[in-house]
Amino acid sequence: MAKIKNVRVKVWRWIGNTADLNKNFCANASSIVFSNSHTMTSFKFHEWLTCEVETECGVVGIGNAALAPTILKYAIDTYYAPMVIGEDPFDYAYLWEKMYRKTHAWGRKGIGIAAISAIDIALWDLMGKLTNKPVFKLLGGRTKESIPVYYSKLYNNNIEIMQEEAAAALTQGYLGYKMRFGYGPSDGMAGMRENLKRVEAVREVLGYNVDLMADCYMGWNLDYTKRMLPKLEKYELRWLEEPVLADDIEGYCELNRMGIVPISGGEHEFSVIGCKDLILKKSVSVLQYDTNRVGGITAAQKINAIAEAFQVPVVPHAGQMHNYHLTMANTNCMISEYFPVNEVEIGNELFYYIFDGEPNSVGGKLHLSDSMPGLGVSLSSNYINEFDIIE
Repeated sequence: MAKIKNVRVKVWRWIGNTADLNKNFCANASSIVFSNSHTMTSFKFHEWLTCEVETECGVVGIGNAALAPTILKYAIDTYYAPMVIGEDPFDYAYLWEKMYRKTHAWGRKGIGIAAISAIDIALWDLMGKLTNKPVFKLLGGRTKESIPVYYSKLYNNNIEIMQEEAAAALTQGYLGYKMRFGYGPSDGMAGMRENLKRVEAVREVLGYNVDLMADCYMGWNLDYTKRMLPKLEKYELRWLEEPVLADDIEGYCELNRMGIVPISGGEHEFSVIGCKDLILKKSVSVLQYDTNRVGGITAAQKINAIAEAFQVPVVPHAGQMHNYHLTMANTNCMISEYFPVNEVEIGNELFYYIFDGEPNSVGGKLHLSDSMPGLGVSLSSNYINEFDIIE
């Protein structure tokens, strides 16, 4: 079997047009801190990282990550790439443990695990291409004819615009819709009323035969969320996402025990052990790890098995092809998040500008081909002039 001969890492920095964000676009962890700039500034993903792992025979697997790409590139180039060059790509479990354990003193959370994720996703894409099989076949095969997806946009705006967007999305056949809360503790009772007005307005358009989810993006705190949950109960939310900081595990436990609205989270958790703790402590009713942060596909499959054993459904954070393959291969992953093709706002949309092959939703579902090897994506040149690429 051909060995790995090269690891190429690029940072794609978007320099094209971006949409303006209104002041209360989405609550987030920075909302409670005084700032002269937009509170979403630190959560914009206007950079993305791609990681190409190439074998001696010239076959290339592509991975990616979006967590602090410039720092991530240095970590991969300096520490992680040398650990996999010269190795057999099919020794993915060994390579994962090698990278994880050799950098454990400083890399077990955050940048370290994101670096492993990017390489690991590339290894799975590479294995699919070398065997001429889609990744979901390597993970166990098709468990669904197609993947149901939920419409993940509906950022906070004025009520009329949110209702118009919801009405337009409803015609596309999605089974679920996710909105964002734009107000948090620093906005007081008036902000609470604004949040509630928008939930009510969106439900008015969508009705109650489809799921509605709501995301706080860590912009609330425990006290505020405990006050909000009884007010939200009548709107039958499928879940309330990341109401408090990712480190406040006990806060998640307390909120989930209330049993008013299912609590979801995990996109800012790292590694199998981190997600295992969320499951065992019953911190979340829906687990939402991010594959390119949690340790890649190798780690994600282990997490899926633990979650299934405890009957905690998994809905990986964000769209993206690596998540779709995991969802296709696991019965416990019942639906995928889907960001519609759109102008660049936060940056999740960049996937459509960097890659060719990302599927579009048809009737609220995604279809993966049995004949497309690997993940099914390639680097696009269509928008190359809209990026400053750092190699």
